[in-house]
Amino acid sequence: MICGSESPCRGKTATSGKAGRRSANIAAWLAALLIAAATDSPVGAQDTKVFQFALQNGLSVLVVPDHRAPIVTQMLWYRVGATDDPPGYSGLAHFFEHMMFRGTASMPGDQFARTVARNGGDDDAFTTQDYTAFYEQIAKDRLRFVMGLDADRMINLDLSESNVRTERDVVLEERRTRIDNDPQALLREQMEAALQVSHPYGRPVIGWPEEIRHIGRIEALAFYRRHYSPNNAILVVAGDVTPDEARMDAEATYGKVPARVLVPRPEFAQPPRLGESHVTLHRDDLKVPLLMRLYRVASYTEARPGEAEALDVLAQLLGGDATSTLYRELVVKRKLASDANASYSGYARDSGEFEISAVPRPGVRMETIERVIDAVLKQYSALPPRPADLERAKTQLVADAAYRRDNQLDLASAYGQALAIGLTVDDVHEWPNRIRAVTGDAVRDVASNDAVGRQAVTGYLLPGKDP
Repeated sequence: MICGSESPCRGKTATSGKAGRRSANIAAWLAALLIAAATDSPVGAQDTKVFQFALQNGLSVLVVPDHRAPIVTQMLWYRVGATDDPPGYSGLAHFFEHMMFRGTASMPGDQFARTVARNGGDDDAFTTQDYTAFYEQIAKDRLRFVMGLDADRMINLDLSESNVRTERDVVLEERRTRIDNDPQALLREQMEAALQVSHPYGRPVIGWPEEIRHIGRIEALAFYRRHYSPNNAILVVAGDVTPDEARMDAEATYGKVPARVLVPRPEFAQPPRLGESHVTLHRDDLKVPLLMRLYRVASYTEARPGEAEALDVLAQLLGGDATSTLYRELVVKRKLASDANASYSGYARDSGEFEISAVPRPGVRMETIERVIDAVLKQYSALPPRPADLERAKTQLVADAAYRRDNQLDLASAYGQALAIGLTVDDVHEWPNRIRAVTGDAVRDVASNDAVGRQAVTGYLLPGKDP
């Protein structure tokens, strides 16, 4: 769904990992997720013990023991997302996330969620450009039970014509609610399409409405058989469980599901951008204007050593909080805006995104806001940040990660997201140390190399009708 990333939700819309491909909320959720769980204690990464193994059918399993409470979180991450949507059927991966809750012969209709709830648990799912994830949080003695539920729908899903038709209507209504009736979501969708040129990241995770309407039982069945198999999934179990217990439960449930022959995922080249783009959207129902800029930058999977971490630090310096440069310049000092932010979404299989946004005060022209943003970026691309500012930004990132890391779901999500895009457990563990190692020169270099006009799309969201 467009849910998970934006905020875990079934029947809602999920998006993923990069700022524009998911909703703004989703991007923030995912970034916090990985940052948070990607970090161990502030002292070091060796405190968290994780255990990895694989079942004979190819299911990868990672166990993160956490014995503070008799609760477990199991997350099943499928290596399939919106980039795997067939041509002409954008939104199929997200649609299929919905279908996984339509039931099986042994658990028909909406009995999956009802059964989890009756057993005192909580469940949800989300879809991004790069993966689809499902999770349950429940008492430790119910772990094998919920594993059996997920194993059942991995192979016995009810893909009847009536189920497909019903869920297709649900997704179309979700799109109307979350995208078509949300001016900011519409602007981002248009900017993503412009930013990514022909790369699939330019397609919305929820899909274009005309293509969603084309999804039928044949397409759903083919997608299911191609992607939903144990050898295309990663199981993460975090909580009050030992590795041996998790292995026995996984073998007794998921181990019974046969592997399928997988087709290699497509690889896409990133078309070069030769110039900056502008998108302007007017809406009668809009009260507050917005300036948004998206840059296509290197992600954690494709960046040079230290480059992605430097982008994380640059985002914190520019617009991470009320002490950041853009906030001080636009909101506090010049009083040109009521808010200003920057963020880096780097957990993706292909390119990442760097986002800057600002809300102009009444009467302030967008061009004025842009000039200030450009001046600040020029300063960062010419000189390293002040040492005190750099240390504060790095400390904030690591501390926030350590604090969030205390949440079991965030912890499981950090490992799952990293593995789903091709990173490793070591990448998760070492993230805090790599952030601490970022230098001022590295921040200056990424500001100079990545925040360049030809890699950017700037969007204006304005009240009123098109002139």
